[in-house]
Amino acid sequence: MIAQAALVLASRRLAEAGVEGAPRDARRLLAHVLGVELGRVTLITQDDLSEHDQTLFEKAVERRALREPLSHITGTREFYGRVFTVTSDVLDPRPDTELLVDVALRTPFHRVLDLGTGSGCILLSVLSEQPEATGVGVDLSEKALAVADRNMQNLGLSERATLRQSNWWDNVEGTFDLILSNPPYIREDEMADLSPEVQEWEPHLALTPGGDGLAAYREIIDKAAMYLNPNSRLAVEIGAEQDQQVANLFKSAGYRDIFVERDMNEKDRVVCGRRP
Repeated sequence: MIAQAALVLASRRLAEAGVEGAPRDARRLLAHVLGVELGRVTLITQDDLSEHDQTLFEKAVERRALREPLSHITGTREFYGRVFTVTSDVLDPRPDTELLVDVALRTPFHRVLDLGTGSGCILLSVLSEQPEATGVGVDLSEKALAVADRNMQNLGLSERATLRQSNWWDNVEGTFDLILSNPPYIREDEMADLSPEVQEWEPHLALTPGGDGLAAYREIIDKAAMYLNPNSRLAVEIGAEQDQQVANLFKSAGYRDIFVERDMNEKDRVVCGRRP
């Protein structure tokens, strides 16, 4: 079978399974199986696939048809211009979260803390962009920390980044110029509405704290001031319609210069403030 015919069949199978952007994902899976850059798929559409490659491609397509995230199948996800290892033990890094990195980089810092680091994409991205800085990433999940460690090694940041297992603040020491977090924030009653890729494949511990979705913010904002240097910043990613609630938590804790930043889709995505 030539590659073009395989792509047509794959796109049809994925579309029937309800996968959004089925032709795009089919091309990405073929590029992954063949070990070529995505942009080169167009150049090989008339080439014959070997029986081995065709079998691998069909298996990959079937996994995606079962709504397994593309990043779990390929094992990687691009984030802030770098490639990160991704597994089912961590959240799939999303483009919206890049805004948190943008906000972090607006003001110089020397030491940063990432609470709930997951794959490490936030911590490792800001350290990559700020060569003189060092940082700490903490997470409750040992498996998530193992993924973050792989990414840290791959990006050559083991001399400047430290990873620790911690339930939020339990194993955090010292003070920081910047504290970042993309905590679990989905309300319990919203979980059923999530896409199968998220609901069935991503770790619920990293998605929701239950209840109103604000428990992690309360824990973070309440104690962050004890770990922030004077005039330093706390910035967190937020979910839909949480801007006022989270901003009010900042205000109640005495934070200054509070602002809410919108993402590329014009949705409120990051709340930031300076230490009380």
